[in-house]
Amino acid sequence: MANKLRRGLLGALALTVLGVGGYRGYRLATVRSPDVADLPYGAGPRQILDIYLPQGEGPFPFVIEYHGGAFKIGSKTMSPVSETLLKAGIAVVRPNYRYSSTDLWPAQGQDCLAAVQFVMANAATWGLDAARFATWGQSAGGFLSVSTALSLIEAGTPPRAVVDFFGPMDFSTMDADMQALGRTAAMGATNAADSAESQLLGFAVGDDPQRATSAGPIGRLAAMAPRALPPLFIRHGDADTLIAQGQSERLAAAWAQVDPSAQVDLAILPGAGHGGDAFDAAPTMTALRDFLLAVF
Repeated sequence: MANKLRRGLLGALALTVLGVGGYRGYRLATVRSPDVADLPYGAGPRQILDIYLPQGEGPFPFVIEYHGGAFKIGSKTMSPVSETLLKAGIAVVRPNYRYSSTDLWPAQGQDCLAAVQFVMANAATWGLDAARFATWGQSAGGFLSVSTALSLIEAGTPPRAVVDFFGPMDFSTMDADMQALGRTAAMGATNAADSAESQLLGFAVGDDPQRATSAGPIGRLAAMAPRALPPLFIRHGDADTLIAQGQSERLAAAWAQVDPSAQVDLAILPGAGHGGDAFDAAPTMTALRDFLLAVF
């Protein structure tokens, strides 16, 4: 039953994404079009990005925003761009990346890293400031945001900030975190061979939990020597039936373990599920805007 429910939910999400997933569909869903659309950052068909610029003169700080979709569906055009950030003078860059259905991890992480490095190298072309940027993502995009930030930190080019909205952070503990809340995950067990996370890695999470952990942010942070980390902004709903809030709490704790002095802004939103109005509404987006402006 759980496996059937997982497939049904993913199918419904796929239909939703396909309905607005193309650039034409996105234009019908929002009044704002990208200032730069479908810019290649690599040779593959999914290795393209959009850039949204604020009004006025640059160079602008920017957020590179990675979309969600269980690592195997979704698009850079699947939701409206944040007007709150644009009005604050913060540009938004949105890349696509390869799906797990065609390429296993770490292909997605490689794409996300390549996208931000491409923008940094060519920032002046679009009036962006290569020294002032943050990574951001929701759900699977949150995993990619933190993973990319860790790769940038290891490369000596850290972002000014890292933003995660309800992302999975340690695949091996996702089932336990949901069970701790007395819930059954709406998409079924992560440890199962057909979970989105297992399909991303190419093996069942439950068959090799240590390897599954090492692939994600919690495992990577645990292996890091103490060092300075950028400010971290996390939001998660306490009614999320897909990814338990314990994943965000684990991230905050692991971040502080590596750098006890790092700024960590974690808030659990009462009654909020996996995305939705609570994350798009003014209180959340205003807090994110103010956080980013302070670090830029």
